[in-house]
Parts: sequence; C-alpha cells; structure tokens
Amino acid sequence: MGFRNIRLLNEVIDVSQPFAEENNIFFHMTRVKELDVHSGAGVMEWQRYSKKIRTSFSQVSMPFERSGGWEFPDEYGQDKLLPFDISFIGTNVIRLRMSAKGPLPDRREKSLMLEKFQESRWECRRQEGGVCYTDSAGSCVIEFEPSRIRILDRSGRLLTKTKLIQDKAGIVNSEPVPTSFVRCTDDLKRYLSLSLSIKPDEAFLGGGESFTEINKRGQKLNLWMCDPKGTMNREMYKPVPFLISSSGYGLFVHTSAPVTFDLGYSYNAAANIYAGDEILDCFFILGDPRQILESYTRLTGRAPVLPLWTFGLWMGRITYQSQKEVMAVAKNLRSHRIPCDVIHIDTGWFDVEWRCNYEFAPDRFEDPEEMLRELKDMDLHASLWQMPYFNPNNTLYPEIMEKGLAVLDGEGRLPGEDAVLDFSSEDTGEWYSRKIEKLTRMGVSAIKADFGEGAPLAGQYKSGKSGLTEHNLYPLRYAKAVCEGQKRAGAEQAVIWARSAWAGSQKYPVHWGGDSETSDSGMASSLRGGLSLGACGFTYWSHDVGGFVKKSPAELYLRWLAFGIFTSHIRCHGQPPKEPWEYGEEFTESFRKIVSTRYHLLPYIYTQSVYAAERGLPVVRALAIDYPRDPICWKIGDQYMFGENMLVAPLLEANICSRYVYLPEGEWIDYQTCRSYKGNAGYQIEAAGIPIIVLVKNGSLIPHTERDIQSTSELDWEEVVFYGYSAGGKTASGMLGRPGQGLEYIEAGGQDEVQGKVKFMYRRDGRRD
Repeated sequence: MGFRNIRLLNEVIDVSQPFAEENNIFFHMTRVKELDVHSGAGVMEWQRYSKKIRTSFSQVSMPFERSGGWEFPDEYGQDKLLPFDISFIGTNVIRLRMSAKGPLPDRREKSLMLEKFQESRWECRRQEGGVCYTDSAGSCVIEFEPSRIRILDRSGRLLTKTKLIQDKAGIVNSEPVPTSFVRCTDDLKRYLSLSLSIKPDEAFLGGGESFTEINKRGQKLNLWMCDPKGTMNREMYKPVPFLISSSGYGLFVHTSAPVTFDLGYSYNAAANIYAGDEILDCFFILGDPRQILESYTRLTGRAPVLPLWTFGLWMGRITYQSQKEVMAVAKNLRSHRIPCDVIHIDTGWFDVEWRCNYEFAPDRFEDPEEMLRELKDMDLHASLWQMPYFNPNNTLYPEIMEKGLAVLDGEGRLPGEDAVLDFSSEDTGEWYSRKIEKLTRMGVSAIKADFGEGAPLAGQYKSGKSGLTEHNLYPLRYAKAVCEGQKRAGAEQAVIWARSAWAGSQKYPVHWGGDSETSDSGMASSLRGGLSLGACGFTYWSHDVGGFVKKSPAELYLRWLAFGIFTSHIRCHGQPPKEPWEYGEEFTESFRKIVSTRYHLLPYIYTQSVYAAERGLPVVRALAIDYPRDPICWKIGDQYMFGENMLVAPLLEANICSRYVYLPEGEWIDYQTCRSYKGNAGYQIEAAGIPIIVLVKNGSLIPHTERDIQSTSELDWEEVVFYGYSAGGKTASGMLGRPGQGLEYIEAGGQDEVQGKVKFMYRRDGRRD
C-alpha cells in the first residue's frame, strides 16, 4: 500500500512517506482544463514527474524532473485529466474535492462524519485567467493556468493558497512537496497531497488530542488512531483531521483514511496535507476560531447537553472487585461527606478480570441489581467498564465467531488473536447494543467505552471497505452502538466514557484523556491534549485525576484534583488507592474542600456546558479561541478558559504555591483573593485556598450554590446566588442555564462602583437584589 515503514500491528501510518520514495511516480497539479462555474465541477490536468538523483558538492538530493510514460500499451496517457469540484455551505465554508483516480462520489453521499447540510451559492464572477467566488465571509479564487486556489477573507487579505511546483523559491524543486498525487509502484495505489502556503508567524491548533506543544506549527501529526500507552508522546487516542489557523481559517479533511499534517515541519513556509485516499475532500472554514468551531460542528455534529449528575465527581480505581467493596466505598463517601455522583466499576466485575462478557461475577457481585438500587438510594450513579475485544477464552467468543460478528481478513480468518467486533455490520451493532441495553435496564447509568484503537488494518469489513478506511472510523461506530443500547433501554440521554475518537465523535460524549503518567509532566501533557481536542469541537473532556499508571503522591493528587474540578467532567481513577480516606484525615479534609468548591460552582459549570454545547465550543478551551488577535495566546498550553468567564492556571510543578500567569486583554479578578489585575501582561500569582489559580473576567456574574451538597440531586436552583466580580464597574452580567429550561441572560448592578466580589440574590421574578 506504499507505506513501507509499517513494522508493528496497528503502527501509526505516515502518509508523507510514499511521497519521499524515489521509485514512485508523481503527478503535479498543473492547470484547470475545464470548469463549469455554476456547478463548480471541473477537470484538472496533472503532469507526470519522477524523482531524479542529483549529486552536488558531495551530497545527493532527489528533485523532481518532468518525465514521460513507460506504460505499455501507451493508451493510459502520460499526464492525467481528473475531476475536481468546488462548492459552498453557508457564507463561510468552501468545499474542495480532488480525485487522483476516477469520478468523484455524489457530494450528498451519507457519511458518519457529516450531518445533513444545505449547499449555498456564492456570487461568481469571471476574471482574467480564472474565476472568483465571493460571499460575506470571504472569497475563493481559482486560477486556471497554472492552476491555483486562493482563499481570502472579506477584506481581500490572503489566508492561504495552494503551492505548486512552479513556485520553487529555493534550490530544490521538491521542497516543499507541491500539490500533487503519488502513484505507488508496489500496488499502484494513489494518495494526494495538498500543499498550502503558511505565513511566518502563523500558528495552528487542533489535530485531535495531541499531547505535544499546543501550537502545532513546526510539527508533523500522523492522524492514525492508536493506543499510545500514555499521554507523553506524539501518537494519539483521538486524532482528528481538523485544524484552526491563526491566519483566519479552519481546515477539515473529510476522510477516515490516515492523514498526515506536515505544518512547516519539513518546509517552514508550507503546510502539506497528505491523505491516504484517492480522493481529497477538504472544507475550508473562514472566520475567527469561535466562528470556525460553530461552522465545523454544524457540519460534523455537536455534543448534546448532558444530565446534571454527570458534572459531579466520578470515583473509581483499577478496580473494585466485589459488590461489598463498591458499597463500602459508597458508604465511606457519604460518611466522610465527600460530594460524589458516580461510582465507576472498572475491569473487575466479570468472572475473570478483563474478560468482558457483560455478566457480573455471581460469587463477588451476589445481587448486582440490588447494588444498583442501593447506590441510587444514596444518589449515586453507576458506571461500568467494557471493551469490544474478545479472546478465545471468553464465553462469548464462540457465539461471536459463529454469527460472523468479528472483523476478518481477506481469507476469512481473524487478523489477530482477539475477535474484534465489526461495527460496520448492522447485525454486530444490534447484538452489541442488546448487551448494553440489558445493563442499562438493570440500572447502569454510564458505560465506559474503553479501547477501540485496535481495529485491524488487515481487516476486510462488512461495509466492504478495508482497514485503511475503517480503522479510524471504528470509534464512531463503537460509540454510536453504545449510545443506541442505552437509548433502547429508555435512557433520556446516553452517557459514555470513551478513550478513542475521530472527527464527529464529539456527538457521543464524554471523552477522557487515556492512561496518563502519574507525574507533573503527565498532568501538563494531559492538559495540552484536552486543549487540542477542544479545538476540534469536543465540548466535554476529562482525565484521570492524579494520574493513571501508579499510586498518586498526595501532593500531586491534590494539585491534579484542583485542576480536575475546573474541567467539564471530573473522575478520580487509576492505580489504587484513589479514595481520599486512604491518604489520611488531613488529606481527606483537603480533598473535601476542593471537591466542594466544584459543587458550589455547579450552576456555573452546568450553564457553561449548555452554552458551549449549543455552539459547538469546548468548555475547556485554549486562550487563542477567545483571544485570537493576541499572538501570545496561540502559544500557551498551560492555561485555559473555563467557560466564558474564568481563566484557569493549574500548578504544574511540585511544592510550589505560585506561578507565572499571562492575562489577555481586559481586567481580571482573582477568584480566591479578589485581587484585580490588568490584562495584556503577565504576573507571578500565588494560589490561595486551594492549589490552583483562577481569575474571573471583569464584570462577570458567576452563579453559585452556597449550601454544601453531597450530590447534584441536592442542588436547589431556587437557592442559586450570583457573585459579581468587578474591578471598579457598576454592573455585571452572566447566564443561568437550568436543566430543561435553556439559558437566561442576567445583568445586575447599582449606583456604586464595585471592587472585587459582591453577592447578588437571584429571584425568579427577574429582579436581582
């Protein structure tokens, strides 16, 4: 398949690799042969090139050279004439499709990654050497010869343009790889590369849950889902072929094939988008980051508003082994007055740990339905772990094989040793959803959809497609099947806890950051991953508080817990112990104080989640999304906005109580000390109360509940109070979103200026005291 660097099962694929092979044939985009300016359909000419070895000054390079064809008979032609088309959605989305082989599919063809949308018509005018399409957000210019596509904003400023072999500015014409496709000599497969100009100061966000530096400029992202065994490397559980550029556009590559983003990594002035498919389908989205995310999630789907209980604390470990142990933890949570809403039972509820058969071990979970009822009576929901892989010792293995529910290879055998469910088959989805439905009817509230990264590349799927396009699509099919099982059991809203993802997976929340290292670096990289995933339209995101791999040191656990309460969802999970009383009385008191802070903030957290879900925004988001004109914000991966009004800076080093915090424009008030700071500057700020730094945007009303509560069921929305944070203003504004009632916009103030924090009572008659 042209990818010669594959050595290990499900190893990450670098799609740029075939473009570096000297024995392959290359076809460079040259000129627009035909274009129907009204339908946007046209024909592109691609000229044939080869790589030629050149020696100079004791060094060998391989530039491109125009070459003739060697095929026999010569009926195939030297250069290629292939279809492309351009279309528009709304006022700010440009869709460009190019084929490296054969006709393009219908633009309306159904896709798991796309929601239904209506195409629109942009004003079209012919100009010398091409055509220009324009709407209120910007323009798209297609030049005929040489063929070039320019994307401009509404003022006419160039955002990006395709780079061609004719653009050679350096010594070697192969740098950067121009817009082209490669034909591999080992199997004649073809893959496309879109080469785009990037500006000297341009930055990029996104690409999925990438744990590397938040600005992806200068990086290469190989978007092939895998289990990276942690959060400290370049591989990803949740790759997403989507980027936001500081230049003023977003780019979504609509494919489930592997994609490689080379963002100035190989050549500083170019971004190369390599697609492991014979069709390149790109959506350019114009606007600022918030506008881009709203349009992107309108295309690919938005997260629903989740039930209030999901925003409480989730408590788990590897793993509770019995009904007795689960109930003991539940009772201890309540007796120690630790607010909590969910107990998670991980891999130990089966006869044999990890051997998932959807049945509670009868000798250790004597009456699971009674256990679930008791938990419910204590205002606790249950979450259960499971996975879609079955080894030959699993009692379900014979049934799966007999019914043909697993992914097989071209010879009708398992590609590996496990039976991996083939969710591209309706029969498999039905069989699996019944298992989830049964658990949901028993009283299970959430399903942990673990793994999903191991869909075999060598598989032949019931969809008729190969692993090259089904592998990355697997988490979408998997999560959809989980949610369908829950809904069949009557769940008002499905709730999962998923590790793997691809474009569109944000429709099936919640996703967490995988198996993080128990260290300061593990905490920092988890945050960077969450910010990068949020920049891909994932409203909700969480992480294993304290780290997953080893027992959490007490000091790290409390700092990570403080970070956790300021994310959309919070779960304590990993190697035991995770329960606070196991660390002693003083630790338990600190733990209670930190978690109680979250429960007091639940009206704000829920409100912000409603607001973000309705717009396709992340609750936890990079500063650049809200402050795109500030170049410093594009580089910051250790601070974030928490909703519309709060800026959070976790303490990422041991035994420190202060850190440097950069504040964007405006004025900011410390949530804990009420000290005010002016924006566009950095400060060394000390944490007070709990080990984290939180600042509130000047003029914000933050809804709270003042009463100490033990679960979200105790939250009385009639008792909500607002705290106004001001650096000298007379009014403050905010929102309140109560379950089932939408958002209410609120303003409060008086005759006197307010410095710091002031309390406003909320009344349903619309008055504020």
